[in-house]
Amino acid sequence: MSEGKVTWHRWEDMPKESVTGALDRRLITGERIMLAHVYLKKGAVVPRHSHENEQITYILTGALRFWIGEDEREVFDVRAGEVLHIPSGVEHKAEALEDTLDVDIFSPPRQDWLDKTDDYLRR
Repeated sequence: MSEGKVTWHRWEDMPKESVTGALDRRLITGERIMLAHVYLKKGAVVPRHSHENEQITYILTGALRFWIGEDEREVFDVRAGEVLHIPSGVEHKAEALEDTLDVDIFSPPRQDWLDKTDDYLRR
């Protein structure tokens, strides 16, 4: 078994990146997993996209509406205390129904978030 370096983090000490006027985030990244706090103002839209990363979204406060699939036929309203799992490659979009703080977990880490090439989100 490898002896990796253990790290300790406090959310309020992590830098907050302003992605758009309505969306900010903080990231903690390991070798094979990423944990993000995503702060969305009511009405913020995450455009339809997909990625290789498996995703778990856990809503701490607020609510997000998700549209799933290319045809956006499946709709989920995910509220505080609820979790949505999105498998790798599944198209999805979201809108904040109210001011929202969610925890997103990605495996593997979102390289496009790390190198800021997530243009779909920055429009």
